[in-house]
Amino acid sequence: MTELTFHKASKRQIKARIAIDGPSGSGKTYTALNAATALAAGGPIAVIDTERGSASLYSDTFNFDVLELESFSPQTYTEAIHAAERSGYAVIVIDSLSHAWDGEGGALDLADNAARRQKTPNSFTAWKEVTPLHRRMVDAILGSPAHIIATMRSKMEYVQEKDANGKTTIRKIGLAPVQRAGIEYEFT
Repeated sequence: MTELTFHKASKRQIKARIAIDGPSGSGKTYTALNAATALAAGGPIAVIDTERGSASLYSDTFNFDVLELESFSPQTYTEAIHAAERSGYAVIVIDSLSHAWDGEGGALDLADNAARRQKTPNSFTAWKEVTPLHRRMVDAILGSPAHIIATMRSKMEYVQEKDANGKTTIRKIGLAPVQRAGIEYEFT
């Protein structure tokens, strides 16, 4: 059995893990680049762009290098993060993390494909293949030696409720990021 030992807690240099979510056109990319410039303190900035080059619209205002993804598998995101780390970027902006969930080749597509390959298609068990890929992507974000800023699109979130008469009603409860449930808790 491994011995578990405690040590004195101390503040240490940790890297920012920032999530910015909002509806389309709300300024997520601009805000991410502005924050990245401040965090980089003169160091280089990498942008992983899944928005068909939209980050480059700000290339006259901010100084950054860009990688435009065309495939949105969580594994591709993980590889892009590691490539940015190997290149020594101080800040990595992921614009947008939502595509790793619902973009072409994202987690939802991977789960659908896995379910179709099964002898008896079952979307629940298909996640056994996809969850580890998504987890590795989240681990790459959390373990990166660079600051990470990820943008995510948001959508209206609804709940079904029963009223006093037992009738089902739908109620808006606010905006939620387009990503796996609970992803926002991974960021600082």
